[in-house]
Amino acid sequence: MKIFLQRNFKKQYGKLTPGQQKRFRERRDLFVENPFHPILNNHRLLGKYKGFRSINVTGDLRVIFEELDDKKVVFHIIDTHSNLYR
Repeated sequence: MKIFLQRNFKKQYGKLTPGQQKRFRERRDLFVENPFHPILNNHRLLGKYKGFRSINVTGDLRVIFEELDDKKVVFHIIDTHSNLYR
């Protein structure tokens, strides 16, 4: 699996705490091995994010991504649940 990062994602990632960044890297590695691992809660989104998917990084931190094909995804946003779905 190849993961591409949007510029906005990189900016948001840079604002995370070191602990959140570490947890993201752990979840990213798990995602590469098995995108549908139960811990990730990989699911399709509706509403303003229709066509995208989301995975859990921590209890409140989410990554919104887009599947390009079976081998490529683009991570667009990393933010808290409350900021994403207001």
